[in-house]
Formats: sequence, structure tokens, C-alpha cells
Amino acid sequence: MEFICYPKCSTCQKAKKWLDENKIVYTERHIVEANPSAEELKMWYKRSGLPFKKFFNTSGMLYKEMKLKDKLSEMSEEEQIKLLATNGMLVKRPLVVDEDKVLVGFKEAEWKEKLR
Repeated sequence: MEFICYPKCSTCQKAKKWLDENKIVYTERHIVEANPSAEELKMWYKRSGLPFKKFFNTSGMLYKEMKLKDKLSEMSEEEQIKLLATNGMLVKRPLVVDEDKVLVGFKEAEWKEKLR
């Protein structure tokens, strides 16, 4: 299982602590140093069953600076995927990815249910 995070993010720190406390084995990946590729994002999106907008870090400074709230609705899914692949700070985190599931953001109840 891969745990994709930004180490300075408090939500990522909480999620990591939760994984460690629950003795869940994972490989950590720094989302900025190893930004997800367009191919990965496309695969994760399909596996997650979530709307693609959920993959955007809507509370991030970069998202706000780029005024993406107004622009995303006019972009194709392909354009959105390519945009997300340009900068890890645009991607909602943390992400947990394994063969059969993709979790976006840290919601303890959901993680408890899906990572046992």
C-alpha cells in the first residue's frame, strides 16, 4: 500500500499517525517530490469511484491562486488530469492506494472501515 502525502500537512501527519497506531504497513511517497503522473491519476480516479473534483486540493493556496474553482467546470476531464499531474500541491492529500482501493483525504471512520 502506498501512502501519498505532504509531510508538512497536519492532516497527513494525523493520517500517518493513525496508520502507525493501527500497524498498517505502507510505503510513504512525498507528493511534491514524486508528483502523481497523469496515468496514475487516471487509474486512481477509475478505481476510487469518486467524482474527479475530489482529487483537487480545493483548500490549497495554489488552487485558489489559479482560480480553479471557476475554471474546472470548463475543462475536460483529460485537461484536469494533465493539470493535476503538473504539481502535487494541487492534489488532495493524503491518498492511500493499493491494488483494489483508493482513499482520498483522511476520514478516520472511512479508513477504519476500508483498511482493516
